[in-house]
Formats: sequence, C-alpha cells, structure tokens
Amino acid sequence: MVSLVIDRRFRGPPNSGNGGYVCGCLARHVSGDAEVTLRAPPPLERSLDVLTGADGGIELRENGKLLATARATDIDVPDVPRVSYEAAEEAAGRTPYEEQTHNLPTCFVCGPARGHGDGLRIFAGPLQAGAVPGKPVVFAASWVPHGSLSGADGHVAPEFVWAALDCPTGYCTVGARHLGLKGDETALLGRMAARIERRPRPGDRCAVVAWPTGREGRKLFAESALLDAEQEVLATARATWLLVDRQVQLGASA
Repeated sequence: MVSLVIDRRFRGPPNSGNGGYVCGCLARHVSGDAEVTLRAPPPLERSLDVLTGADGGIELRENGKLLATARATDIDVPDVPRVSYEAAEEAAGRTPYEEQTHNLPTCFVCGPARGHGDGLRIFAGPLQAGAVPGKPVVFAASWVPHGSLSGADGHVAPEFVWAALDCPTGYCTVGARHLGLKGDETALLGRMAARIERRPRPGDRCAVVAWPTGREGRKLFAESALLDAEQEVLATARATWLLVDRQVQLGASA
C-alpha cells in the first residue's frame, strides 16, 4: 500500500496540508493532466493511504475516511496573460495581505511569516488596472524556486508547481469586486486541475498569474499559469474555491 505523510512544512492552515501541494502529491499517481477534489482537511505528519478507487481514480484516506480524490482529465486554459518577471514583481508589491492581515500567515505557499527557503513566499498582487484587456482582475507574483524544491531530475518537483499555481487563484477570486466580494472573505481550495508542460529549475525567474472566471453562490472559480523568464507557459491550472467561515478555514468541521 502506498502512503503519504504531509510534513508540517507543507501546511496551509495550521493543522492541515496546503491544498495545492496535496493536490500535486496525488496528481503524481495520475497519468497526464489531473483533477483533484479535496473532501476534508488532510492532516499533518500522519500516515495517509493512497488507494485506487472502484472507478479507477485515486483516493486519499485516513482510517477509511475519504480526504481527497484524483482523476485524469484534459485541461485547456486559453488566453493566458503574458506577464514579465519585472511586472509580476511589481504586482507582488501591491499584495493585499501582510503578516498582520493574512488569514493564514504560515501557509507554505503564500504565508508572509515563512522565511526564504522554507515557504514559497508567493505574494500575488493586482496588475495595473487595464493591463490585460478582457480580464477585469489579474493578479501576479514573481517566484524564484529554492533549491530545496528540486526533484531527482534537477527540476522543481511537480507538487511544488501545483502549489505555486494554487494560492494566487484564491487571492484573485477574493479580490474580485465585480463578483460581489469585499476582499475580507475566507475561502478554502475545493478542487484543482492542472497541466504541466515543463517544470522550472531552482533559481529560474518565474511569474505566476491568476484571474477569476466566475462565481456560483459560495463557489469561486479561477485559472492560473506559471510562466518562465521569456513569458512562455510552463503550467496551467483551474481552481474552485469555497467561501467558508473562519473556523472551517482553520480546520473545524464544515
């Protein structure tokens, strides 16, 4: 039986795994593009079972409790905004959340309380208004992957690419005033699908871009992309976020 243990370093909320990272870990067991649905907060530092379900998909369970499912899919994200590293770095300077105002300041991906070489420190902020015609809200962040993220082949491991594509979609959806949001809502990743074309190497200058695509009640939808220094697309993702109350975000039962 295959098992997964989520190290505390890779937390999102204080006591559960970062959603994008966990999705990426499960996606390793799927050939090609993958879609992962998170059913319950994945606990830290406990052995979790990775199983093949009755429908041929992948399941993550703890003592029989279903935590997440993964399946093969085909994802296409058209019209990716091409943003330079410099423009993404400038946008990151406008990130709406600092350590004092961030709901999850120790999040592995976007937590400002995480140090260099520990968290990814991807702080997405809005591009200048009108910078991308046809997309009312586009967030971007610069990212230089740390050496600790390297896989056996010398490139950034796939689960960290998934992680990098995750939190910026949450930032841009909660920041979407045209969808009736105020910016102070709390949300959790519910589902994520991704396609990885190429993976960067540690030290490469990258940009992450994300933009909202709609809303259905408490479901928020967004897409994201990872770009290299030449603004070529390395990976794309589609995410569904769920508006929740603060206690659910911190790990209480929904």
